[in-house]
Amino acid sequence: MIHQRMIIWVACLCFGTQTLFSQSVPAPLKRFLDKPMVRGASVALMVKEVNKGTVVYEYESERQLIPASVMKTVTAATALEILGEDFRFETSVSYDGEIRDSILRGNLYLCGSGDPTLNSSELDTPKDSILRLWSAAIRKAGIREVTGALIVDESIFDTEGVSMKWMREDLGSEYGQGSYGLNIFDNRFRLYLESGVAGTTPTIKYCEPDMPSLTFHNYVKAVPAPADSCFITGFPFSDERYLYGAIPARRSHFKLTADIPDPALFAARYVHAFFQREGIRIQGAPSCHRILSRMGQWKETTRKTLITTYSPPLKDLARIFCFVSHNLYADAVFKTLGLRYAPSSKEAISSFGRGAQVVTQYWKQKGIDSSSLWMFDGSGLAITNKVTAEFLCDVYTYMALRSKASEAFVHSLPRAGIDGTLRNMMKGSSLQGKARLKSGSMSRVLCYGGYMDHNGKRYAVVILVNNFTGKSRRMRASIEELLLSLFKKTTPV
Repeated sequence: MIHQRMIIWVACLCFGTQTLFSQSVPAPLKRFLDKPMVRGASVALMVKEVNKGTVVYEYESERQLIPASVMKTVTAATALEILGEDFRFETSVSYDGEIRDSILRGNLYLCGSGDPTLNSSELDTPKDSILRLWSAAIRKAGIREVTGALIVDESIFDTEGVSMKWMREDLGSEYGQGSYGLNIFDNRFRLYLESGVAGTTPTIKYCEPDMPSLTFHNYVKAVPAPADSCFITGFPFSDERYLYGAIPARRSHFKLTADIPDPALFAARYVHAFFQREGIRIQGAPSCHRILSRMGQWKETTRKTLITTYSPPLKDLARIFCFVSHNLYADAVFKTLGLRYAPSSKEAISSFGRGAQVVTQYWKQKGIDSSSLWMFDGSGLAITNKVTAEFLCDVYTYMALRSKASEAFVHSLPRAGIDGTLRNMMKGSSLQGKARLKSGSMSRVLCYGGYMDHNGKRYAVVILVNNFTGKSRRMRASIEELLLSLFKKTTPV
């Protein structure tokens, strides 16, 4: 045995590891690895039959790679396990002081628990319907006037709504919205531009919802070609927003989407104005915990709850953030997991950090090696996130076989050729509807993780590709070709 190992080692030195290893690489994978756009890239693959736990295909499965939004599957799985599929976020309206002669001599409070669904465009509910429930509860309590203010209490999470690990180009973008103790409108607003002839600067028409506190620095140009390279950027809690890039000339209604920089303060102002229109007069200026704490004016008082409203159940939220890759939903759930972590008195740790601690510890307790998991957010937007194909396959296998929330997790993943971000993948092929996968993409990164149902068996499937060259659409087509080839035969071999 010793001599045999020595011969193999010498052969590796003489002929290279790739020559020997290629003998165990299936032909479809070898064709994929030989593509010019994959040469120089880092690739990891694992396919495991769920019921038997048998590894069918494996390539560099212990290599730590950036998973992008495939990390959302880890967030979803852990949350369904710990919080339960019926968990709901709560938002309450309360007051301090006393009510006399229809006047509240005190403050109204809007207390958040991180709910990402308030006035969310992802829910099939009328705009402001939840606010109407709140105002009805206030009027039912006999309150027509408030001598104090409407104050948003978003203190359940810290003020690091945007991860320090996110890239500068993501800040202020429509997908880089922060997650806070109180969120509203998906923490996004829409900005509409009108462009003239090529070479001119488009004019800003209006925002939805209205953002009167923001100052826009417009460096956008109109161009003749049907190009769209325009984006908005800016920092959290800053009222300065910068517009760069180009939009097509002669457009009367060009839409951009960006993040709300201070959702709690915006919500306080928005809800204050709504209550005023509903006939509830509030004398004080709307504010939030962050502002009042910074000014030394926050006071802990005894409050009485008027109404508590709830989000849809977690199983529905997981389906949303995996289907449409909603970063806010995923990060809000991730930070909620972090509430289960109690740091020591000497440990300074953010809400993102607490979430990572809970996730890592949980899977370790379940017997899955989580040492390869480097998790800095729940959405996968941080480029410092790292994970192995093996870890993901182990989690998927656990969720399919042992989890009480198995059905909720599996159905949170979009079906290839049918749903969500996978609606165009493998469409019309033999695997349409048989693959449930979460996609993940960023610059030179494309990944997939989930399940494949084939010939009466279920397989956990993970493919991670980092640092490829060329267009993402070409890489997507190559991965699609690889998966179709791997599952082409009656039984994968």
